[in-house]
Formats: sequence, C-alpha cells, structure tokens
Amino acid sequence: MLNDLWAGMILVGIIYGALTGRMADVTNAALDSSKEAVTLCITMLGVMSFWVGLMEIAQRSGLIAAASRKLQPVVHFLFPDVPEGHEANRHITTNIIANILGLGWAATPAGLMAMKSLQEVNPNKDKSIASRDMCTFLILNISSLQLIPINIIAYRSQYGSVNPAGIVGAGIVATLVSTVVGVAFAMAMRKRKRV
Repeated sequence: MLNDLWAGMILVGIIYGALTGRMADVTNAALDSSKEAVTLCITMLGVMSFWVGLMEIAQRSGLIAAASRKLQPVVHFLFPDVPEGHEANRHITTNIIANILGLGWAATPAGLMAMKSLQEVNPNKDKSIASRDMCTFLILNISSLQLIPINIIAYRSQYGSVNPAGIVGAGIVATLVSTVVGVAFAMAMRKRKRV
C-alpha cells in the first residue's frame, strides 16, 4: 500500500513537471536528492557505528548488566507475566536502556529478541494472539523515553543547525509524556478482561 502511494506521488510529480515544462527541475531535484540521501546515509552510518560500538562496550564491561539489575523492579511491574530469571527480562532491559540513550538501532536487535522471548511465555501462542506483555512492550518501545535523541541531533547537524543538541530538552519532555501516557494506557488495558 505504501509503495503504491509513493509510486503514485512520484508519477504525479513527473507528469506535472512534463505538463508544466519543468522536466529539467524534476531531473535536477531527483539528482540532488540522490546525492543528499547518500551523504545522509554515510553520516548516519558513522553515528550508528559509534553508538552501537559504545553499546557493545557497555555490554561487555557489565554496565548493561548493572543497569538491568536496577531496572528489574520496573520491568517486573510492567511485565508481571514474565517469570523472574527468564531471558525476556534481559532483552527487555537492554532494549529499554538503548532507547533511553537514543540508540534506536542498537535497541532493535534486543527488541526483536525480547518479542521472541515473550512469545515463549505467551499463553495464546497457538492462537497467534499477542500477549498483554507483548502489547505493553510494543507500546513502551514505540513511545521510547530518550535522554539523548541521537538521530535528531545527527539530522540537525547534517543540515547545518547552529545548535544541533538544542532539541534535547524538548525531546526529553516529549518522550517522557509519550512514555507515561503509553504505560498508563497499557496498564489500563491490562486490567480489562480479554475477550
């Protein structure tokens, strides 16, 4: 569906450019955008490599394990159906820590592993219905409280912002509000009886 939407918008733009005599502008815009996309990808690759590397160092040094122990009461509150000591807890805490640090790329593998582990303790796995813990994790992952919005800072830096990190305060407030609302919604839905 989304591919059809993008293809339609591109086609409309090309037809409009041809009908208004602006094909040269359409061609120049396509070439300039391609160059800009490659430059942005290279910049983001460097940022991603740096932060994923730091996350790996934090994991090997035991920093992630220490932070995970501190987060266990919160994880147990949010995911009460996950047995204590289950590997889902480790993946969930790693994902939460990576998201708090603004490392969406580093959070993705842990998030996928967390969902796989949560499926193991899903009481409805034979019905292909997500468990309440899986829904809570998805909401928490999407809202993702961030202290350092690395992606936005990198984008702002790439596009010449005078103060790329100026977004940090607003980012913390926005993600804090979205996380609180998301968790409150998940807890309210948890109390409702599943049909």
